[in-house]
Amino acid sequence: MSASAVTLSQALATARSRFATAAIADPAGDARILIAGLLGLSATQLIAGSDRMLSAEELGRIEAAVERRLAFEPVHRILGKRAFFGLDLALSPATLEPRPDTEVLVERALPYLAEIISKKGNARLLDLGTGTGAIALALLQECPAATALATDISADALAVARGNAEANGLADRFQTLESNWFERLSTRFDMILSNPPYIVRSVIEDLAPDVKHFDPMAALDGGIDGLDAYRAIASGAEAFLEEEGIVGVEIGYDQARSVTELFVDQGFLLLEDAKDYGGNDRVLLFVKSLSTR
Repeated sequence: MSASAVTLSQALATARSRFATAAIADPAGDARILIAGLLGLSATQLIAGSDRMLSAEELGRIEAAVERRLAFEPVHRILGKRAFFGLDLALSPATLEPRPDTEVLVERALPYLAEIISKKGNARLLDLGTGTGAIALALLQECPAATALATDISADALAVARGNAEANGLADRFQTLESNWFERLSTRFDMILSNPPYIVRSVIEDLAPDVKHFDPMAALDGGIDGLDAYRAIASGAEAFLEEEGIVGVEIGYDQARSVTELFVDQGFLLLEDAKDYGGNDRVLLFVKSLSTR
């Protein structure tokens, strides 16, 4: 884009055209989100200010960001943040980018969390493999009587999660611990939640470049059959659950039966299964059977 006499609408049209030529999946949407984010504009301001002339500095920032998107870097990674369940969450190379499908886990966990709080007056959450802190922080925002411990194997991810807690005013009820699943834990929780790595290792190479090259591999690789994390969670959860505690996990679209079997084999009962916005199996919620305690 030339640095002379370019309006906001022209910059949008140029970005959209370049994305379309490069076969970006949503060229118009990506152009709008990217440029609005770069310039700090709302969707309304983007339309209302369409005739505004852009400065050379603004054009330079847009050009650099467009080039990054043409290399398949996701829009929200370029912007360094993403909205999730009403929160504004910073991203880093160490964190999975939280996606709308994970909001289904938060939505389905909320009624159970509210019920626990109504009975006990409070609730303690464990978010395994927290990344940005998205799941725990979304639930803390909705439930002021809840506290959370968020774990991850990445110290860098935990630093991002703590920053997100601080930025969203939730740091006083949010703690972090570097741990591989349950390794360093010693207390019990009312609810254990996780969006673990669940991609079958052999298909990772076939993932879209937006995912394969920019999400951390540790957050994607679920092992030979994609179920390694679920085995660890199902086998370890009981020792860290309060009576009538609940476990909730996000799953791959074809994993509902196999993941359910892993938990049932450990004495859990399926409370609920939920689909994502595309109609795919996405969330499972379990409770420990009292008869096995």
